[in-house]
Amino acid sequence: MALTLSTLPVPSDWTPQTVFSDPGEHAALFDEIPPVPEAIGPVVRTLLAHYRAEAEHLPASSRADVDLRWVAAQLSLDQQRHPGLPLTAERAIGDRLQGCCRDHTLLAVSILRHHGIPARSRVGFADYFREGWHHDHVVAEMFDGQRWRRFDPEVAPEFGLLPDPLDLATGPDAPFTTAAEAYLNLRDGSLDPSSYGVAPDHPLSGADFVLSELFWELAHRYGDELLLWDGWGAIPPPGESHGEGLLIMLDEIAAQLVAADAGDMEVERTLYERYRRDPQLHPGAAVLQFSPTGTEPVLVPLGDAAGSR
Repeated sequence: MALTLSTLPVPSDWTPQTVFSDPGEHAALFDEIPPVPEAIGPVVRTLLAHYRAEAEHLPASSRADVDLRWVAAQLSLDQQRHPGLPLTAERAIGDRLQGCCRDHTLLAVSILRHHGIPARSRVGFADYFREGWHHDHVVAEMFDGQRWRRFDPEVAPEFGLLPDPLDLATGPDAPFTTAAEAYLNLRDGSLDPSSYGVAPDHPLSGADFVLSELFWELAHRYGDELLLWDGWGAIPPPGESHGEGLLIMLDEIAAQLVAADAGDMEVERTLYERYRRDPQLHPGAAVLQFSPTGTEPVLVPLGDAAGSR
């Protein structure tokens, strides 16, 4: 189901599953997982291996896993490989699903929503994986009854990358910067885009990449938790720059996202309605998938998880 915001948004609007986060027939697998970051992180880390960071341990035969965009499809494949095995049981790294931060986060969000807890994914940049570099990254947020608590399900506390990956700091100098915050910092000249992107020397880096990440943050916030290599709407194709007219629109979007994070519910409602109506921002019925597996771009319908492989 699509996200449906009330007249004035409240955290419960992020409780229902979306078409991407819905576990489908495998929902019962989530019953035994306590809906807290401490329990969720170990589960998603043993279900998923990062297709780049852990590539040396992963077989080429499962590389296509990275294009699974629906939790229901991911769980189906996991259960095909491990019939009847609980999600809490360890999987050998070579037998895990291949994915990335988007997948770790979406599974975490799906588990929380299954237990009735408002949750959403946040797209931006993390400075804690490599010194001097801000990797594009996706983390989770859950509403704990008082505030939105941000955490990174891909990072275990024992990794030593963060003071507390179970409760990330926000605001200035935070280890994770939302795409909207990075966008505004780039536009006002306070951000050097040469240290932002997929990885140093990777073509998907720099100013245009930072600007485009705003599309993914907006889509994920409102229930379209798309792959990080999907294209839709007004996103410039790889290698093309943003026109001035597009930047003026994105300036408004970034400012509204930051205002919504600060608690402006009227801005939240207005931005959501704009997102749903504007074909420049919303993916519509299909996206163009630019898979990192090297296959040719393909148009993928977004209706449901059927036929996702």
